[in-house]
Amino acid sequence: MAKNTGRGYRKGTIDNRSQFKNSNGNWVKRNTETGRIMDQKTSGGSFKGVRRED
Repeated sequence: MAKNTGRGYRKGTIDNRSQFKNSNGNWVKRNTETGRIMDQKTSGGSFKGVRRED
């Protein structure tokens, strides 16, 4: 289970989530159990604490 530290970073990884880079350059978060897309990050950079798909 991931915990926010209050210091700008997260300790641990988020369970049942993964992320990949979309063709438009944005990072997209996906639920690994259902395969459904949950969120897309448009502000730049990747999601914190979420594992990446290769």
